[in-house]
This record gives sequence, C-alpha cells and structure tokens, in this order.
Amino acid sequence: MLNKLRIVFWVVFIAAGVACINASFQYRYAAERQVFAQAAGGREEVQKIQENVIFFTERTLPARVPFHTALEDLGIDNPTAARIAASAQPVFDLRHLRAGNRLAVGRSVMGEFRAVRYRIDADRVLWIAPQGTDFHSEIQIIPSETETAGVGGEIKGSLFESVIDSGEKPELAMRMAEIFAYDLDFYTDPRPGDTFRVVVEKKKLSTGEVAAYGRILAAEYVNERHAYRAVLFHDSSGHAAYYTPEGKSMKKAFLHSPLKFAAPISSHFSTHRYHPILKEYRPHLGIDYAAPTGTPVQTIGDGRVVFAGRKGGAGNLIEIQHTNGYTTYYMHLSRILVRDGQHVAQGERIGLVGMTGLATGPHLDFRIQHSGQFLNFERLPLPTADPIAKRDWGEFAAARDRALAEMPSLTPQPSVAKNAPFPRVSN
Repeated sequence: MLNKLRIVFWVVFIAAGVACINASFQYRYAAERQVFAQAAGGREEVQKIQENVIFFTERTLPARVPFHTALEDLGIDNPTAARIAASAQPVFDLRHLRAGNRLAVGRSVMGEFRAVRYRIDADRVLWIAPQGTDFHSEIQIIPSETETAGVGGEIKGSLFESVIDSGEKPELAMRMAEIFAYDLDFYTDPRPGDTFRVVVEKKKLSTGEVAAYGRILAAEYVNERHAYRAVLFHDSSGHAAYYTPEGKSMKKAFLHSPLKFAAPISSHFSTHRYHPILKEYRPHLGIDYAAPTGTPVQTIGDGRVVFAGRKGGAGNLIEIQHTNGYTTYYMHLSRILVRDGQHVAQGERIGLVGMTGLATGPHLDFRIQHSGQFLNFERLPLPTADPIAKRDWGEFAAARDRALAEMPSLTPQPSVAKNAPFPRVSN
C-alpha cells in the first residue's frame, strides 16, 4: 500500500512539473511573439516615417533667378532640376515667378528627394513630386479659414505704426489709408489720441498665420474727435465702392494730389509770381510739387489723354480731359507713360517727375482748368461721386447695419468660414 502511494505521489509530482515547464515555455513563446510583433511593428513604423514624413528646406526666391537655378541652390542636381522645371511649366508658367515668394525642397529622413513646393500666392501652391521615373506637377489650394474680425487701436505715432502695434500687418494700414484718401492725408493729419476701427476678412492658415486680408467691410477713423466712417457696398450692377453710413460716396471725382507720395509745395497758385528763369513777374496758374526725378505722377481723376508730348517751356506735358468741363495739366515730366487718346483711371500712373522745359530743379507743375479758367487746386472743393441710388437704398441699409454691428469695442469676436482644403498637407 505504501509503495502504491509513493508511485502515485511521483506521478503527480512529475505531471505537475511537466505542466509547469509547459506553461513556462508557453509564456516565454507568447512573450517572444509579442517582442517579434513589436519589432515588426517598429520596422513598419520606421518604414512609414521614411516614406511619408517630409522635411523641407525653404528659401526666399531671389530676383531674376531661373526656377531650375533656384532648385540647384537648394541642393538638387542640374539634370533633375531641369526635369522638374519642365514638368512644372505646363501647369504653371514659370515666367510668372515672383521674387520674395517662398520655394522649398522636401526630403525624407534618409535625405531622398520627395517634393518641391512653391508658394504662388496666399491661396495656391505649386506642388511637384516624383511619379515613377518622371515628375508630377499640380497647383493645390492652401487650406485656410476666412474670419471676419474687428481690429481697433489708438494712434501714438503714425497709422502704420499703430496698426502694427495692434498685431496686424502694414497692408491693413495701407488699405485703410486708401479708403479715407479723399478726406484724410495720413502723412500729415493723424494726431496722438486718434482712434481707428475696422471690420476685415482675414484668411488664416492652419498654423494661425494670417496669409492675406480680404475685404474691409467697414472702417472708422476718428481724427481730432471728428469721425470718418466707411461701409463697403456692392450695388445692383455688382460694382463695389465705399460709402458713408448716410449713403454718400467716399470717392471724390478728384484725388487730393497728383503724386502718389507726399511732397512739399514749392510754389503756390499766384497771378503775380517772379519767374526764377525768365526774371520777370508773371502769373503762375498752378502748383509746384517738389519731388525727386522719377517720382510717380498719377491722374487725379478718370479721363482721356488729349495731349502727351513736348510743349515749349512746359517740357514733357500730359493734358487730360475730365467730365464736367475739367482739364488737368502735368508738366516738366522726365518720362511720359501714356499716349494721346488713351483713357485713364483715377490714380493711374501717367508719368514721372522731372525737370524738362523751363525748370530749375525736379518738380511737378500741376494745373487744373474748368470751362477755360485756371483754378487754385488747393482751395478747390472736390466734387463727389454719385451717392447710393434710391433703388439700392434698402439693400445698402441692411449691409451697413450688419457691418457696423461687427465694429470692435473691446474684444473682437471673429466668425469663421472654412474653404475646401487640399488633401495633402505638408509641414
């Protein structure tokens, strides 16, 4: 009996040992399988990173540098750069490359070429990538959001400095200056303590960067407690223009100055002025603006060029006929940029300041005539453009109220509208 018990004991003991050993092997095998699976997963992850992750080297496109040369400067060999350029040309005319835009070459973590990215503008990017033994080029839409946001601030220096201090780009200041250009000279009129408010569309990238400004829906500038306000409105014919909240056009028939940039007046309108060259007193029926040779000259209003050429003491002269019996004269130009019979738009560049004819130094002699009589432009009340038409008043009032309601007070609250992004997003 005792021997039987011993035999049973050893059988059970051996069976338990075998079971433990088997369990140990099963656990070790499962652990090894897990390690191998993790290693395989790791290899797949590394492979995905090598295939999909792109590191870009980006540069600003220099002026007068061909596309293939710019690619070579970014490390692409000459034959490959030439093939990339040939692939891009049917999709985007490389003659339209713009100096200052961003060009980038993307490579994998192993240094293999993956893509070329050229920023065309705020909305589009030229994307070129290998496809088999060749390259594929396409223009992609940059994913962005359009926000309608309020911006405001107080003038401490210039409008440009104050807009930048508020966190915005100088472009916004220039856009505001254009809106109020008929009422304010932002070189001389701003005063410390003036305020500005604007409701503007902002196109933002996924990174939060403001890629561009869209429409300015409403704007306000308070100059020495006098408020100037403007509202954007598209009339029934689709024409867009700015109006006061009362429906009067912000645009005047004439600009305040024939120069695109501020310049001092060296000689005023006079019926009895001593001529520095002829050494006699005679009428000076215009205004002399002292400006360097080459300064752009603009037409103060829409019209038709009736003379463009050389004429005696006036030197190079442009004569423009406007509506309502007005004619303007631009004298002593170094260069004429228009021709006889050409129609010109308000603010269009027509010539460059010079000192041709009877002139002691570079300047623009500007004159305005109405019904055969020369007028003092400094004292001339500028005629306004047409106000809101009666048929458009209801639509204008609704657009005005919506825009002014979004004017910022303290903290602007943006509303967001997304465009359709392209599927491939690269950092």
